[in-house]
Amino acid sequence: MKFIRLKDVIAKTGLARATIYKFMANDKFPKTISLGDRAVAWLDSDVDEWMLGRIALSEEAEA
Repeated sequence: MKFIRLKDVIAKTGLARATIYKFMANDKFPKTISLGDRAVAWLDSDVDEWMLGRIALSEEAEA
């Protein structure tokens, strides 16, 4: 299990910061986990799972 910070989520997904938080607000992206008073992160596996779901949706749309 690994935590990743925002810059890593941006690099991994190609999404902008604002898009990530907009998707989170609409329950379309994994929520953050609090690491302390001013630090949050995502579980790497949650982001991977979200990405696999997006791939599946894209493949369904093509079929």
